[in-house]
Amino acid sequence: MKILFVCSQGMSSAIAVNALKKEAEKDGTDIEVLAVSTQQFEEEVKNGYDAAMVAPQVRHRFEYLKEFADAANVPCELIQPQAYSPLGGPKLLKQVKDIIGNK
Repeated sequence: MKILFVCSQGMSSAIAVNALKKEAEKDGTDIEVLAVSTQQFEEEVKNGYDAAMVAPQVRHRFEYLKEFADAANVPCELIQPQAYSPLGGPKLLKQVKDIIGNK
């Protein structure tokens, strides 16, 4: 599965991305994750992602970002705050699987 994370500068998601990758590896789930800034999101979301995940710190831009995801037919959700941490891998993987399952 191919997941796009979006945060303010594309760097603060590194902790959550690493937690997600680690949990996916334990789960045996093949996953590719890219974190980008809000400015990069508009173009990047067009590149064949299974889901787009919006970091809590940019939730105020969620509706704007979701418009681009919807146009690219990519499900888009706000990352649950409790999943956006070094220990949030299990919750984040479940959220990602749930959104892709509802695609």
